[in-house]
Amino acid sequence: MVQQLANAGVPTVAVARRGDRLQLLAESYPSVSPLVADLETDAGVDAVAARVADGVDLVVNNAGFGTSGKFYELDPGRLDREVALNVRALTRLSHAALAAMAPVGRGYLLNVSSVVSFQPAPGLAVYAATKAYVTSLGESLHEEARGTGVHVTTLCPGLTRTEFISVSNSSGYQDSYPEFAWMDADQVAACGLRDVARGKALSVPGVLYKAMSTAVGVTPRGLARRLSGLVQRT
Repeated sequence: MVQQLANAGVPTVAVARRGDRLQLLAESYPSVSPLVADLETDAGVDAVAARVADGVDLVVNNAGFGTSGKFYELDPGRLDREVALNVRALTRLSHAALAAMAPVGRGYLLNVSSVVSFQPAPGLAVYAATKAYVTSLGESLHEEARGTGVHVTTLCPGLTRTEFISVSNSSGYQDSYPEFAWMDADQVAACGLRDVARGKALSVPGVLYKAMSTAVGVTPRGLARRLSGLVQRT
């Protein structure tokens, strides 16, 4: 998403905890300003919140990770970090964004969730729960911001080829799902940017995932839960 904004000549502050990658990005795109911050820490969140408070037109909350496996077998420390990043940091930065944007009557907030936010996800239980929070928060903020000139959109992609697969220990998913189920990160980013500009509450990239999210809404919860569990076992 940073590359797409930079290619369009939009001045962009890129945030990450790995300074070497940010530096390479800044060297490739003169419009990109690097901000090294670890959003799992109070200091990192404070630094980014302070930058947002200075005034920006668009905030994209894209940081997050998942943990694959049976809940009771997972490292509780890692799960704490997952909740802190996916929920706590996103909430704080969303607050900073709206607190800066609403008084001036303009701005865009794009929070990245997932299609798993619409249903249970055995095997990715904590990740799905954090994303359910992100989607619920985003829809609420969308309505709160209605009429203020601020657009709040929640991006809910499906399977996307990114580093998330390796970080979440879910590399096996690449062989479990057909090629047509996977989306390109650039496609997902373009969809999110387009939909936040249009003021949509939810952005679900791809015809397949739009259909799935609609189907979940009309499927009895017990059946959706059971089907999700069966999919994880395949």
